[in-house]
Amino acid sequence: MLRHFLSLEDLKAAEIVALLERAAELKNMWRTRRSCPQIMRNRSLALMFEKESTRTRLSFEVAAYHFGGNALFFSPKDSQLKRGESVADTARILSSMVDLIVTRTGSHLTAMTYAEHATVPIINGLSDAYHPCQLLADLLTMQEKIGRIENTVVAWIGDGNNMCVTWASAASLLGFNLRIATPEGYRPDLDLLPNGQDSECIEFTASPYEAATAADVVVTDTWLSMGQEDQEGHRPQAFEPFQVTESVMASAGRNAIFMHCLPAYRGKEVAANVLDGERSVVWDEAENRLHAQKALIEFLLD
Repeated sequence: MLRHFLSLEDLKAAEIVALLERAAELKNMWRTRRSCPQIMRNRSLALMFEKESTRTRLSFEVAAYHFGGNALFFSPKDSQLKRGESVADTARILSSMVDLIVTRTGSHLTAMTYAEHATVPIINGLSDAYHPCQLLADLLTMQEKIGRIENTVVAWIGDGNNMCVTWASAASLLGFNLRIATPEGYRPDLDLLPNGQDSECIEFTASPYEAATAADVVVTDTWLSMGQEDQEGHRPQAFEPFQVTESVMASAGRNAIFMHCLPAYRGKEVAANVLDGERSVVWDEAENRLHAQKALIEFLLD
């Protein structure tokens, strides 16, 4: 049966757990220089990216190579989409030649349109609604560094953006507590989640210190997402009290970790001594994009 991965809700909780276990195995294989199963031999994936990328593009291209396949990258200027060919027609054409399609787009509707018309799996590499591939890497990092996911406390501090919504989705699916601290007017749209704002594991606060109290994970993201550059004038003023500083981290649990999906801007959403400090796991988190996405590719092609 054809499966897509547009949001975490496309997987059952048990499937996410199994996928993370497999990602850990694939990571160990990588670290010990053992070869991956060549499941993509004579197979290809297409990367249809409207937005810039470092980690998403790199991890999928390397994953395809490790699996014995190849990846084909398309920016907006590299396809007939620039001349007005429809996403639906593009999905049909790509499906006839490749085995997976990864999209990185502004509107989530674009990813949904690919999925509606494609006959191969579609992976959402980022949209304005969700960033599920990043969350798989984040959950893998939590599992590695904390030893568990269930019953942990995660503090989200900053903008209620697509990353925040995807963290809320993960909390609802996997049973950990999420405290969200955002400025007034920047809460996430939890109507995007199946259970909406009724999830018992999600709570809101206006204080980053209250959110971080005894938390196992403190996580943030840039105050300006791609496409929001026109809002740069007033956003920093609203978000300045929500910078993750050493004093915020001091409110968290003794063994709490700091996470950020990157790119990060030192002195804005996070203090430099936090991002580069001993509690930061952002570099492991970035590497885990590769291993989590290898497990996802394997799952969708199986």
